[in-house]
Amino acid sequence: MRKFSLVEFSVDHPKLIVALSIILTFLFLTQFPKVRTDTNPKNMLPPTSDVRVWNDEVEKTFALYEDMIVLGIQNEKGILNSDTLGKIQRITDEILKIKGVAARDVNGFSTITNVTAEEGMLKVAPLMTDVPKSGKELAALRKALFENPLFIDRIISKDGKTSAIYVPLEKGGNGKEIADKIREIVKKEKGDEKYYVAGDPVARDTFGADMFKLMAVFAPIAGMVMLLVRYLMFRDLFLSMALMMDAMISIVWSMGLLIALGFPIHIMSSMAPVFLMAIATDSMHIYNEFYFRYREKKNKRAAIIATMNAVSRPVRNTALATAAGFGVLLFMNIIPVKVFGGLVAFGTIALRVLSFSFIPAMFTFVKEEKIEKISRSEDAGAGGSSFLKKLAGIGIHKPLTTVLVGVALFIAALIGISKTVVNNNMVEWFKKGSDVRVADTVMNNALGGTSLGYIVAISDTDDYIKTPEAMRYIEGLQRRLEKLSVVGKTTSVVDYVKRINRVLHNDDPKYDAVPENKEMIGQYLFLFAMSAKPSDLDNVADYPFRKANIWVQLKTWDAKAMESVIAAVHDYRKENPTPMEFKPAGIAYFNLVWNHEVLWDMVKGLTLALIVVFAILAYDFRSIKWAVIGYIPLLFTILLIYGVVGFVGKDFDMPISVMSCLSLGMAVDFAIHFVSRLRQRMKETPGESLTDALLWTAARPGKGIMRNAILFAAAFAVMLFAPLTPYITVGAFIVSMMLLSALMTILYLPALITLTQGWLFKGETR
Repeated sequence: MRKFSLVEFSVDHPKLIVALSIILTFLFLTQFPKVRTDTNPKNMLPPTSDVRVWNDEVEKTFALYEDMIVLGIQNEKGILNSDTLGKIQRITDEILKIKGVAARDVNGFSTITNVTAEEGMLKVAPLMTDVPKSGKELAALRKALFENPLFIDRIISKDGKTSAIYVPLEKGGNGKEIADKIREIVKKEKGDEKYYVAGDPVARDTFGADMFKLMAVFAPIAGMVMLLVRYLMFRDLFLSMALMMDAMISIVWSMGLLIALGFPIHIMSSMAPVFLMAIATDSMHIYNEFYFRYREKKNKRAAIIATMNAVSRPVRNTALATAAGFGVLLFMNIIPVKVFGGLVAFGTIALRVLSFSFIPAMFTFVKEEKIEKISRSEDAGAGGSSFLKKLAGIGIHKPLTTVLVGVALFIAALIGISKTVVNNNMVEWFKKGSDVRVADTVMNNALGGTSLGYIVAISDTDDYIKTPEAMRYIEGLQRRLEKLSVVGKTTSVVDYVKRINRVLHNDDPKYDAVPENKEMIGQYLFLFAMSAKPSDLDNVADYPFRKANIWVQLKTWDAKAMESVIAAVHDYRKENPTPMEFKPAGIAYFNLVWNHEVLWDMVKGLTLALIVVFAILAYDFRSIKWAVIGYIPLLFTILLIYGVVGFVGKDFDMPISVMSCLSLGMAVDFAIHFVSRLRQRMKETPGESLTDALLWTAARPGKGIMRNAILFAAAFAVMLFAPLTPYITVGAFIVSMMLLSALMTILYLPALITLTQGWLFKGETR
């Protein structure tokens, strides 16, 4: 019984194959209206992860909100004038009406708690109930602000030119939508004031919205560039469109399946279409070989079958290597990493199925006269590209020099990698002139900082937090943290106790200190709890006073900023032993953990993928020796690119870590094609010298490799003009990776094979 051939079936039933492809694509497209997005880093970790459980506990214990927007108001002439203060009050009143805003806990001039005393009695009331009109009233407000450490660098800058309104969001509130509404409110106000909207939810949700807009813009532009370059290569619009359809179909199938399974699109999975477009260019080898085969066969059907027979093994095995490289991410801990890995692995398999069905079917629709014309334009008579022959000839004729240059670059790359800093900062994913980044910079320079972390003091004993020892210890820790350049301000229950102690002693500065006994501290806290908003005390201490929460405002969203805070806490506790335990929490801490876990998950995934890919190479080549040779360009490509990343000072962040998988997939693809076709050539022409076989491989299959690299590099160069820096990173990475991978394959691989031929062919017959 004859073995079933998908290629032959597709060639014999092309209309059926195309129709089935279109129907399946339509079915997957029906899932797109159900798409959900999720840019919250909290959901990057499993709900059962320690940091997520702890953060949830801290938020519940201290009545904290997950997200906070900061509205900055700046007036170079000074904030403390009736006109500006009136605007602040009007803006605050309007913000309180926005759906999704936790109105009762908005803090600004007209809502923040002010602790004072009248006739020996504690008075807790909003700082500014009415806008001051007279000079006397303004002076009183100025005194209340600048004599209260709780306000300085929080709602008023030291120079009096910048103020802030802190806007907590209800659970599920969309940061970008609320930020946009706040921007609409401040647009109505005229005058000298400038307004800045900052905070984690603003950056996160704005990035999420812009990310999908960019995908909608740049994916089609990249596709059009690929179509144009493909057309310039082969002068066949129909087949050029077929190549694009191959990529688009796999993207629709993959994203449709993701949505159908109920997964939201995270930052990582949103980049899957970019990866699949890159992987789809491997079909270029089929197109490249087809025209050579037609020149030899003079029959379209025979040329298609011969083409697929020639490239089927490397195409199949490159797909296997790429799918395995991404598939190992399914075994990682982070949910979006798993989803991303599975998504690209599925898309890669879909691409290869289409390569053996849809693409051969599309070839049948092209007129033979057009194929004949294109095949004549190919340099078939000369055996391929003379330029690629010359390039490969450098490595073949000067193998030792070529390899030594590579070793020198390898050593330099290792030095560059040693300089790499693992860090993530979502605000820096926006360009310097963007509204989000400008707002964050201005607010961080003027006030305590927009990034918020917590240090939670924990005791085993009830009421221990009320003791003078605990209070002074926390105060000392705050002063230590405030010495860090990344820390703008700290706030704790100690600040409230000191403030109460001072105002109840006729505002005497010498009482701006922790009281001498536990009973007085307890009385102060009781009075404060009875008079203030519940959240004021709840935010900084629990009941029964076993825990205290230190608010740490950071002047940067760098993940390593919170790392330095944690290190400072550790050092302080080591130098000053205490029965209390200190644990970090908050969005800044969560970003730190997410940064390390996601990035190191990707590194672990890459390491595992490297092992799996080597095993696939050994299986494909049926030789450990050939696997080693094919593996070296892959390693060199990855190391050289990451070496450059280290030398230029680019942080190893999420986009860079994600790119590692793509660099692995593309670099190994080229090596598989080169080595497979070289060994195939040597079997078909046993009398040919190794040099001639290498030159033929570099010129003919190598032409497909170089076309593949140029095609995709040209398409994704457009991403260098994106407004979001991760897209610029992706564009630069792909362009350099594709060109470097091709160069390593055409130049370095022949040099390695030539230099090690005695070892490679030992025991083999040629």
